[in-house]
Amino acid sequence: MSTPNILFLMTDQQRWDAMGTSGDWVRTPNLDRIAADGVRFTQCITTTPVCVPARLTLATGKYPHSNGVWTHQSNTMQADADNWMGEIRKLGYRTSLFGKTHLHPHVGDLRQKEDLLHAWGLDDVDEIGGPRASAEVLSHMTAAWQEKGLLEAYRADVKERFANKPYVARPSVLPLEDYYDVYVGQKAKRYLESYNRDEPWFCWVSFGGPHEPWDAPEPYASMYESGAMPEPIADAFDQAPRPDGWLDHLRKGRFCPDFEEGDIGAMRANYAGNVTLIDRQIGEILEVVEARGEMDNTVIAFTSDHGEMNGDHGLIYKMNFYDGALRVPLVVRVPGGKGGIVNDSIAENCDVGPTLVEFAGGTLDYQQFARSLTGALEGGDHREDGLSEISGEFLLMNDDWKIALNREGQAYLLFDRRNDPLETRNLAGLAEYQSDVEALRLRVLERVCQSQATTL
Repeated sequence: MSTPNILFLMTDQQRWDAMGTSGDWVRTPNLDRIAADGVRFTQCITTTPVCVPARLTLATGKYPHSNGVWTHQSNTMQADADNWMGEIRKLGYRTSLFGKTHLHPHVGDLRQKEDLLHAWGLDDVDEIGGPRASAEVLSHMTAAWQEKGLLEAYRADVKERFANKPYVARPSVLPLEDYYDVYVGQKAKRYLESYNRDEPWFCWVSFGGPHEPWDAPEPYASMYESGAMPEPIADAFDQAPRPDGWLDHLRKGRFCPDFEEGDIGAMRANYAGNVTLIDRQIGEILEVVEARGEMDNTVIAFTSDHGEMNGDHGLIYKMNFYDGALRVPLVVRVPGGKGGIVNDSIAENCDVGPTLVEFAGGTLDYQQFARSLTGALEGGDHREDGLSEISGEFLLMNDDWKIALNREGQAYLLFDRRNDPLETRNLAGLAEYQSDVEALRLRVLERVCQSQATTL
C-alpha cells in the first residue's frame, strides 16, 4: 500500500449501541460496511463523558488529570500544543476539517478562529459549532442559514425547546438540505470530489449530531417508531449505603427529568433517525472515495466523543459513568487488512490519534498516553483496562469490573460486568466486595501515576 489517504469520521454524543452491528434498533448500513471491511472494537470508552475534555484528550493524548481540563469548561487548546493532526501534516499530508472541533470555546465567529486551526495542523477548514451553540455562534454554516432566511427560526426553535422541555423530540425547523449534519457531510463530499493536489489527503469529518436537541429533520424524524425502541435500563439499585459521587449531583437537576409516558421512546426514535441521517452522509462520502478510485488506498476510522443516556437510568445527556454515556463506537478499516474482525478488548477513543499517525508513516515522539490500535487490528489484545475522568472523579473499566471513585477516592459505583451487564446492581457499599474495591482503587492510582504529565 502506498502512502494512504486518511478519512476520520466522528460524531458527537453517539452511544456504543447506536449502530447496526452493535445494536438492533438503528440502521447504519454504511458504518456497518466499514466495520465489515475492518475491525470493530466493542469495548471502547471515552476518556471523559463530556465534550470539551474528551476532545482535548483525543487531540493531545493527555487525560484531564494531565491537562487540567475536567469538565465542560471554557478552554482553548494552545496554538503550539502537541497533537496528532499536526504530526500528520508534517508527514506530507494536506489536512482538512469539516464540522465541530470544540477545541476552543463556542463563542463569537468561528470564521475568525481559522488561524488557530491552521496552527494545530489543519489546512482546509469549515468549522461549525454544535447544534445548540449554532444558535449563538457564527460560522460559514450559520451565514448560509441567514442568507436563506433560516437563522432566526432556528434560534427561536432552540430557545423554545430549552426554555420549556429540553428533551422534546420534534423535527428541525431546518430543511433537510440545510440541517447541520447534512451541511458537514456535503462540504466534505464536495471537497474530496474536487481534491486535485499531489499530497495524500487527511480529511476529518466531525458531525454535530446526534447531540441534542432531538431534532432530526424529516423524513428521518418519522423513520423509526417510538414504540419499537428498546426500553430504558432501570436505575441501578444500591445494594448497601455508599458514598456520594458526581452522579448523585446530576440526579438533582436537569439531567434527570420527570418523564411522561412516551417521552423516552420519542427521544430514542428521533435520535435513531439522526444517526441514520449521518450514516447516509457517510455513505455519500464513501461513494466519492470509490469514484476517485481511492478506496483501496484509504484508511478509515470512526468514533464519537461520548455517548447519550436517552433515558437509561432515568437520565439524559452525558457526564456520568454509565455505559450509555461512557461507551462509544470505534471502527478502523485498513485497505488490505482482515475484515469483519470484532475485537472485545478494552480501548479508549483517544487511541485513534496515534493509530492514524502510524498509518501515515510516523510516530508520536512527544509525551502522550494514547496507544496505537495497530497491534490489535487482527484481533489481539489492546488494553488491560480503560480510564475515564470527570470533575475530579475517576472510572476504571476492565472485562470484569467497573468502578467509579469520587473526589475523595471513595468507591461510589461498582458493577460486576459479567453478571450484571445492564448495571442495575450497585455493589459499592457491600463489605464482601471491599477487597475488589481496594485492588481496583490501586489500579486507578497506578494508571493515573503512569499518565501524569511531567515538565522537564
